[in-house]
Amino acid sequence: MKFLKRLLLSFVFAGVMALGSTSANAACKVHLGDFDWDSANVHTAIVGFIIEKGYGCEVQVTKGSTSPIMAAHYDGQLDIITEVWRDNIVQMHEEAVSKGQIVELGVNTPSSTQGFYVDKATSDKYGLKSVEDMKKPEIAKLFADPEAPGKGRMTSCISGWTCYTINMVKHKVYGLDEFYTNFDPGSGGALDAAIAGGFKKGKPVFSYYWTPTGLMGKVDLVQLKEPKYDNQCWTKMMKVVEDIKANGPDAYKDTCACAYVDMALTKSATTKFANDPANKPIIDFVKQYSLPTAEVNKSLAFYIDESGGDMEATAKNFLKSSKSWTKWVPADVAKKVKAAL
Repeated sequence: MKFLKRLLLSFVFAGVMALGSTSANAACKVHLGDFDWDSANVHTAIVGFIIEKGYGCEVQVTKGSTSPIMAAHYDGQLDIITEVWRDNIVQMHEEAVSKGQIVELGVNTPSSTQGFYVDKATSDKYGLKSVEDMKKPEIAKLFADPEAPGKGRMTSCISGWTCYTINMVKHKVYGLDEFYTNFDPGSGGALDAAIAGGFKKGKPVFSYYWTPTGLMGKVDLVQLKEPKYDNQCWTKMMKVVEDIKANGPDAYKDTCACAYVDMALTKSATTKFANDPANKPIIDFVKQYSLPTAEVNKSLAFYIDESGGDMEATAKNFLKSSKSWTKWVPADVAKKVKAAL
């Protein structure tokens, strides 16, 4: 917890974007935590719209990277998180649950994947099917890093995301660090742009990526095989990851590594917020909220291709085109939401 407290001291919502509150005269207030990637933004936008328009609450959204947002959530500053990549932060998350700081609210999206990917054309041409196939100087040259002569570049997560450190550890364990940099693109948008730009220019792509995303439906990526997910190995690796996050890269210790698990994304609320009887209708709604990966991908495609980058328009499009959400809320709430559309 010292790591989290240090984050909070410097946090003060710096490095995140606090979005404006709505419904200023509302009887209830809900502060949502959001992240710097699109799928989380979709869920936050949909949930926020329903809470504001259906329940008449003042909604505030604070957006940022994984570590500061989750630290603020565990500290009680953010009431609800609608997309939690639980297995990426399992040690911190379970500690927060066991200490009674937060409660889990069930599954958001039943299936998600993460891993290392290569564009299919390059994979087919050079027979790149696993991380072991990448460990050759002539292969690394295909993905040359202009900032690290002699090495290739794997475009990784953002350094504020836990998966950046996970990927760093994996590089060391797999021996990829001898051939590649674990490159921080700086933002989720820059990560997407690096992948999309490679395809547009016909250049080889080596990158971390995940689903659900809108981009996955537009590019042809091949996931590289890693050692099969093993819970015991993952737990051991994550202890090293958390130590590095708390104390820096020099804290690395020899460990094992394995593939990311195909995980269900979840939701959580602070215990204080969840235990307030006045908030029970909100908690009951968020518990019911769940979207299959295909539905999330449809909203992401709309966001990218049709909304002009407008997340509220994306939320409204989902609420107009789908009836599934009406099962999450009482009839009177659904009626108010529909009227607001």
